[in-house]
Amino acid sequence: MSEQKTLDHFQKEVDAYIGQFKEGYFSPLALTARLTEELGELAREINHYYGEKKKKPTEAEKTVQEELGDLLFVVICMANSLHIDLGQALTTVLDKFQTRDKDRWTRKTDEGKNER
Repeated sequence: MSEQKTLDHFQKEVDAYIGQFKEGYFSPLALTARLTEELGELAREINHYYGEKKKKPTEAEKTVQEELGDLLFVVICMANSLHIDLGQALTTVLDKFQTRDKDRWTRKTDEGKNER
């Protein structure tokens, strides 16, 4: 079984990859454009698999997994270029959801309590 990589590991791996090139990271504006492009490609795949617009026989086979990977790669590039620790960023967001939205949704353990 292979070792699970952490967000920190992925950030370092992407940084090592980008560090090979003189150009380095794209600007935040260019990375935002790339995020938008990759999100569009993900939306297209979701539409092909789960929506009404099926692929044409001439279209290349891609997967939702591949498109999510592309999107995540660009998110990591953006975080690295702005010196953001994604693990810390995600921890902050999860903490916010645990406090601000703690009573927003019906918990599975709460189902049926009001139905007597």
